Amino acid sequence: MIKDRPLIGINADYYTPAKGRSPHSIVHSGYYECLLTAGALPIILPPLTKEVDLAPILDRLDGLILTEGDDLEPKKMGLTPHPAVKAISDRRETHDRLLCRLVQERKMPVLGVGLGMQELNVVYGGGIYLHLPEDFPKGFPHRDPQGGAHRHIVIMERGSILEDIYGDGEICVNSYHHQGIRKIAPGFRAGALAPDGLVEAIEWKGEDWFCIGVQWHPQNEGNISLDMQLIEAFVNAAAKATPIRGEKTIKLAKAG
Repeated sequence: MIKDRPLIGINADYYTPAKGRSPHSIVHSGYYECLLTAGALPIILPPLTKEVDLAPILDRLDGLILTEGDDLEPKKMGLTPHPAVKAISDRRETHDRLLCRLVQERKMPVLGVGLGMQELNVVYGGGIYLHLPEDFPKGFPHRDPQGGAHRHIVIMERGSILEDIYGDGEICVNSYHHQGIRKIAPGFRAGALAPDGLVEAIEWKGEDWFCIGVQWHPQNEGNISLDMQLIEAFVNAAAKATPIRGEKTIKLAKAG
């Protein structure tokens, strides 16, 4: 257990459940459960779209998880709409893109999951396949079209942070996605590949920033040890930022 428990932000989804109903913000419970198990304190972030509102919250956090969701809006990436794409709300996408920019400025430890990985890649200059069955036809299925459980192996890249976390070789992960990384953003590298060559994880190349995105969902498996290895590595990186947050708090108190 970490002595000074780091505060980890979790971005919430934003959607309207039915016509005439008020919008809801929701978070998969696995995100805060796995953070608690790893010794962190989860903080759920509402989809704020103004820096003046969001920045003061981030200044109090030690790390951020960018969560799963549907798809980014193709038009905002300069791409043609596709019938298989189900775009997230404009409010969530604006919020998430702002989060990506602000955490990069702060070099705040980040873990992107599913859509969260794709957002990191796109916002920082990379590109994605809109629909793998058409854009990546040589690949094998990366989701069950009926919505059931689907798993496949991923292979750690040599010299990657993920290899340090999991060891060399391969692991079996859950898989629910119809999109994927086409072009890796500048400053990042592949952390793991599927056997068909699709990038399943990205990570920041430098040692000055813990920023990892994975296409699978480590929060979904009931805190099994394999998935917790990644969560714990992320929480440990965020814990190192705790003294910095404390210094900011002291300075603010003195200024007041």
